[in-house]
Amino acid sequence: MTDRYIFSSESVGEGHPDKVADTISDAVLDACLTTDKYSRVACETFVKSNVVVIGGEITTKAKLDFEKIARNAIREIGYVNDDDVFHADKVFINLLVTQQSPDIAQGVDARKAVGKKTARQGAGDQGLMFGYASNETPELMPAPIMFAHRLGRELTKIRKSGAVPWLRPDAKSQVSVVYENGKPVAISNVVISTQHAESVKHGEIERFCIEHVIRKVLPAKMLSDKTQFLINPTGRFVIGGPQGDTGLTGRKIIVDSYGGMGRHGGGAFSGKDPSKVDRSAAYMGRWVAKNIVAAKLAERCEVQFAYAIGHPDPVSVHIDTFGTSAVPASKIVRAVNRVFSFQPADIIDQLNLRRPIYSQTTNYGHFGKKGLTWEATDKVKALLKAI
Repeated sequence: MTDRYIFSSESVGEGHPDKVADTISDAVLDACLTTDKYSRVACETFVKSNVVVIGGEITTKAKLDFEKIARNAIREIGYVNDDDVFHADKVFINLLVTQQSPDIAQGVDARKAVGKKTARQGAGDQGLMFGYASNETPELMPAPIMFAHRLGRELTKIRKSGAVPWLRPDAKSQVSVVYENGKPVAISNVVISTQHAESVKHGEIERFCIEHVIRKVLPAKMLSDKTQFLINPTGRFVIGGPQGDTGLTGRKIIVDSYGGMGRHGGGAFSGKDPSKVDRSAAYMGRWVAKNIVAAKLAERCEVQFAYAIGHPDPVSVHIDTFGTSAVPASKIVRAVNRVFSFQPADIIDQLNLRRPIYSQTTNYGHFGKKGLTWEATDKVKALLKAI
């Protein structure tokens, strides 16, 4: 009997209000790390209409021009049209920034402190993090989220080239994939909503998105006469971005990770330096899960671990292969603990995270991209040897 179901994932463009906020927060983080690799950064951004609010706790030796950082980030996204209420040169920027709490800092610092049980670097907060990988795509990511990201990237590429002048920065995509016996076999539905200039007709937008975006980047063998295309289904999307909706750092955590296919611990990524395990340990989990799948020890893998604030070792490590493992799961857990270290300081060193690399991660997912250390499959041999 065939097990058949449909799973959907969404992505958002760089001009989506929440991604505008993420972009500014990660730009602030990278500016800090460029000068001071030991910066402690927890930067949150809020955007609405023509206002940007940057808040958080930042301890750094870097001298920051927050206004310049924010305006450059907004300009790079593409909010430079005269009909934009949210415009790189016209927004009002408000700052609400303090230094990191000394109570939190003593838990993270690699030094002794009254009441702290170790002198080693501890986790910056309690919490749980997940990593995930599957063999559905070359990136070892779930197909629905990777397909949705492809649509968003292509829209942005075309918009920034200037070839289609009516395209505007705000956009969303969604792809519904048909699975049979756990394998992706078809695409049942594609949704694209893209902001546009007022002058363009809906029919032109629809034809462009189907012929020059969807059919260009999605696998032709997975599209059929039964595939439904929904393009700007409200009929109009002129008012968008922060003019149309508020944006806040960290609200697109499912877009940022696995599109709902793998679980998420709830902590946001953008604007946080690598001492925050919300970000660094999630990257670590992806690295571990991807190497397990790349080693063909499992077809799907989810890694979960949890931390206590100020404590250097995880309080738990759990691996689930959903019944797809080639060896007993207990052997995989033992091998993982031999090959990888989950202490926060070791995660930072193993993945070389004290660098201004985070603006590369902000848009179209933090996973499945080339050139990021947690996407390397460099531990396959070590895992197989440990097994």
